[in-house]
Amino acid sequence: MNVLMITNLRSGFGDPGLYDFVRELGSHHVDVTLRFLNEGADLAHLLRDVKDYARVVAAGGDGTVSAIAYALRDTGIPLLAYPAGTANLIARNLRLPLDPVDLAVALIAGRTVTIDLGELHLPGSGARKEVTAGFAISAGAGFDAAIMEAAAGLKPTLGEGAYVLGALQNLNPRVSRFTLDLDEGTVRTEGIAVMIMNLARIQFDIEVTHGSDAQDGLFEVVVVKTSHPAGLLPAIWAALLDRLQSHPERPGLEIHTASQVRVLADPPLPVQYDGEVTPAATPMTARVLPRAATFIVADDDVLPSDDFGAARRDR
Repeated sequence: MNVLMITNLRSGFGDPGLYDFVRELGSHHVDVTLRFLNEGADLAHLLRDVKDYARVVAAGGDGTVSAIAYALRDTGIPLLAYPAGTANLIARNLRLPLDPVDLAVALIAGRTVTIDLGELHLPGSGARKEVTAGFAISAGAGFDAAIMEAAAGLKPTLGEGAYVLGALQNLNPRVSRFTLDLDEGTVRTEGIAVMIMNLARIQFDIEVTHGSDAQDGLFEVVVVKTSHPAGLLPAIWAALLDRLQSHPERPGLEIHTASQVRVLADPPLPVQYDGEVTPAATPMTARVLPRAATFIVADDDVLPSDDFGAARRDR
């Protein structure tokens, strides 16, 4: 088996066991081609001959993994989300192991699932360039983007604690009036954030929505209605209760479903996707790319049925 590995050494805390991972692959006679995703690197060039490889490994944070998944969309090439970032939400949603040796075994012997991706579009304005990008977890405008921006420089030292500090630095988030153009009409509402969710599990293993399915061709469009971060505590408590029993209510959140959504905000709000903060602000548009990504998972025991619906049928 020959494998192409793209690694972003700027992610997370440095080398997260990559040597042990590659060594284990070598012990199983796997040929590994290693390429580095440095600042300013051309991802298309790094993936120029990707069809010559049986598997691809994306070693980095969620932004790295989703960028590679988007570049490989609809090719059917299996991708391993190697958790080398801070939150590693894609790997968590896929229930991948953290141990490098176990990850190598998953790459060789694991099975694949196909899941939806999101495609985000931000129009250009003035000196700002137009942005089109893919996301696997979520795209958001408002409070969550402000947290990501505040946490960016702190993640190498604080890990996931950087998100807590980022939230504490944004205790008075801007309330905005939203116009949401959804599949079945227009919704007008207000709040501190809009999150377009593809995978439900976020930092600290909290599920934003209940019973999300990343194979149904739909986003959950979540409006954070509270005007203060403390107002999110009931929703967080409900998410924690989900671990004990079914608890679908999410107080303080207004939730819609759609395959396409356009978000306008007054006043405009900053935008992030899979932890990547953009220089642009709303309006933003997103659409589902149905089952566009092929990810490697370890086995049936690590795939969460309430996140993936029909995924257990994939082999």
